[in-house]
Amino acid sequence: MHKSVSRLLALAVNACKYSAEAFLRVDVLLLVCTFIGPTVSPVIRRKTNCCTSHIDFDLRLLWRRPQGLHNRTACLQMWRRGTMDFLLQALFSPLPTPAIISLFAVAAATLFYLNSRPAPLRTPADLKRQTLGVKNGARKTALLKGNNNLIRYCYDDATTLYEVFQRGLKVSGNGPCLGHRKPGRPYQWLKYRQVSDRAEHLGSGLLHRGLKPNTDTFIGIFAQNRPEWIIGELACYTYSMVAVPLYDTLGPEALVFIIDRAEISTVLCDNQGRAETLLQNREGGQSPVLKTIVVMDSFDPELVKRGAQCGVDVVSMQDVEVLRAPPKPDDLSIVCFTSGTTGNPKGAMLTHENVVSNAPPVPTTQDVSISFLPLAHMFERVVQTVMYGSGARVGFFQGDIRLLPDDMKALRPTIFPVVPRLLNRVYDKVQSGSLGGRVRVMVTGAAPISPSVLNFLRAALGCQIFEAYGQTECTAGCTFTMPGDATSGHVGAPLPCNIVKLVDVEEMNYFASNGEGEVCIKGVNVFKGYLKDPEKTTEALDEDRWLHTGDIGKWLPSGVLKIIDRKKNIFKLAQGEYIAPEKIENVYVRSGPVAQVFVHGDSLQSCLVAIVVPDPDVLPGFAKSLGCQGSAEDLCKRTEIKKAILSDMTKLGREAGLKSFEQVKDVHLHPEQFTIENGLLTPTLKAKRAELKALFQPQIDTLYANIQ
Repeated sequence: MHKSVSRLLALAVNACKYSAEAFLRVDVLLLVCTFIGPTVSPVIRRKTNCCTSHIDFDLRLLWRRPQGLHNRTACLQMWRRGTMDFLLQALFSPLPTPAIISLFAVAAATLFYLNSRPAPLRTPADLKRQTLGVKNGARKTALLKGNNNLIRYCYDDATTLYEVFQRGLKVSGNGPCLGHRKPGRPYQWLKYRQVSDRAEHLGSGLLHRGLKPNTDTFIGIFAQNRPEWIIGELACYTYSMVAVPLYDTLGPEALVFIIDRAEISTVLCDNQGRAETLLQNREGGQSPVLKTIVVMDSFDPELVKRGAQCGVDVVSMQDVEVLRAPPKPDDLSIVCFTSGTTGNPKGAMLTHENVVSNAPPVPTTQDVSISFLPLAHMFERVVQTVMYGSGARVGFFQGDIRLLPDDMKALRPTIFPVVPRLLNRVYDKVQSGSLGGRVRVMVTGAAPISPSVLNFLRAALGCQIFEAYGQTECTAGCTFTMPGDATSGHVGAPLPCNIVKLVDVEEMNYFASNGEGEVCIKGVNVFKGYLKDPEKTTEALDEDRWLHTGDIGKWLPSGVLKIIDRKKNIFKLAQGEYIAPEKIENVYVRSGPVAQVFVHGDSLQSCLVAIVVPDPDVLPGFAKSLGCQGSAEDLCKRTEIKKAILSDMTKLGREAGLKSFEQVKDVHLHPEQFTIENGLLTPTLKAKRAELKALFQPQIDTLYANIQ
C-alpha cells in the first residue's frame, strides 16, 4: 500500500513542480506524505529530485521505535514546531509570476466547472415511500400527495390526441416534427404544419369517398413505421374516426379476422406488396367489407384493375389528400388488437382520454426520438403522443433494424424507447457512440430486464433509464420507475392516472395481506373493453372496472411494485412476444419419437428451450435408423439423436403455423417419464410447470448458455 501511495504522491509532486509550484508547494506535499510512512519521503526525493531544506529535522524520526514516552512526546513537540514554521514559510513566502498565473487558471477552471456541471437529479417524491395507500387496499403514486383525483391529462389544452398534436404545433413554433432518411443521406424533416395540413387533407379526402366523421368509422393502417403512418392516424383523429393498426406478425388469418371484426372498409398501406396481400384475401372471398385501399408508395397501375375485379378501389395517398370534426376526450381513438396467446386476437378499445392521461410531459421542443418499435403496439404509440404534445421531433428508421445504429448516429436522438432485448445487445457491446451520443432518457418496457444489465447500462451510458410496466388494456403503462431511483428489480410506482391493488390468488398461495397477489389496475388509462367481445371484456374487467392483469406482483418496502409470477401459464420473451407453452407442446408431442415435452421460456431470454422425454417404444428403432444403439440413458446423450428429434419437432411446428419465436431452439432429452408418482403431473395428467422448472433448471441454464 505504501508503495502505491508513494507513486501517486510522486506523480502529484512532479505535476506541481512543473507547474511552477502552483496551488500547492512541493514542500507541502512532502510534509503531507510524512503521514503515510517512512518509505514515502525517500521515494519522492528520488522521483522528483526535490530539495527538502525547508524541513530542518528528520521526519522519519516519528516511525522509529521510541525508547520511552518522553522521547515520543519530545518528538511530537518538535514536529509541531517544525511544522508551524514550515507552513508559515511556505504560505507567506512570495510566489513567482508563473505560479500566480497558474493559481488564477486553476481558479477559473474551478469556477467554470461549478457553473457548468450537471445539476443533480431532483427526486419528485421520497424514494423510501413512493406510494400511498387508498381505500380497499389499493395504492397510488406519492406524486399525487393530497390530491385524490387521478390525472386525466397533463396540459389543459391537450385533452385528446388531436389537441396533443395541435399543442405541439403551437409550442414548437411550427418546428420539425417527422423525420425520415434514405441510405447514406441525412434526415429530412416535415414540419408540424405540413403534417397537420396533410392529415386534414387526407381525412377530408376519405370523407369525400363516403366515410363518416364519427367513432363508428374504423380505418386500418397496414404499414411499417414512417411519417405517413402518423399522418394517417392524425387524419383519423382530425375527423373523429378510429385508427386500427394492422401488422404482419399476427398472421394472415388474424389480418382477415381484424378487418371483419372491426368492419374496416378502408385500409392505408405502405406499399404494393401489402396491398396485394389485402387483395388476395378479398379475391379468396374473405374480408367482404373491404372497399378501399390507399397506398402510400407508387404502385403498378395493374393493381387498380385487379382491385376493380373484386370490388376494391385502389388509390394513391397523394390522390386522396385533396372540414374538420375534432373528437371529444371520451371518444374512441384507436382499436389495438393484441397478439393474444390462443384463438383470435382481441381488439382493445382505447379512448383519447386513455392515451392522453398516460403521456407525461417529459420532453422539450429540443428533444428528438427515433421510431423503430412497431407503431401497432401501444408502447410506441404513447411515446409518440408524449413527443408531439411537447413539440418535439420524431425520426423514423429506414425500415431495416440492422441499419438502426446508422440511423441513430445520423439522428442523434435524446429520448430512446427500447425493449430489453435491444438493451441486452447494448450490454453485450457497449458503444454509447452507436446511440448517437446525445441520449439522455431511455424507457424500457414490454418485458422484464435483468437488474445487472440495467445497473450496468445506467453507469456505462450515463443517462436516465426508466422501466415501465403495463399492457395494452391500460394503454401500455400503469407503473413507472421514479426519477432519481437508481435501484432495480422492480417496475416502480403507479402512474398518476391510475391506482394499483393486489388481490388474493389462493391456488398459488399469494395473498394481499402478505403484500402479494394479482395486479389489478383502475384509472383513467384503463380501456373501454374488447371490440364486439363482451365475454372477454367481462373476464378482464370486473364490475367495479378493475383490470385484472394476470400478473402476480409484490409490494416492496419502498412502495414500488415487483412482478414475481404469472397467474396463468403465459409469459413473454425478452422482445415482448406472448408465449402459450401448452399450445406449442400440443404441436411437438405429435412428433413420432416424442412422448412428453415441457416448453420453457424466460422473460430475460429471446427464445424457447424444451425438455423432451422420448417415446420408449419408438426410440430404439428411431436411434437404429441413425446408426445408434444403447440404453435409453445412453441414447438420450447422443447429439445426433437430439438433433434429429429437434429437426422433426421444428418441421411439425412449421406445418402447424408456429411463428419463429414459438419454435424451441434447443432441447434436452430426458429418459424418464413425467408421472403423478414422481410429482411432475397433476391427477388430471397436467404438467406441474413449477416443479418441472425447478427440477430441470440446471439443464435449462446449460441450454441457454449453449445458445448464446
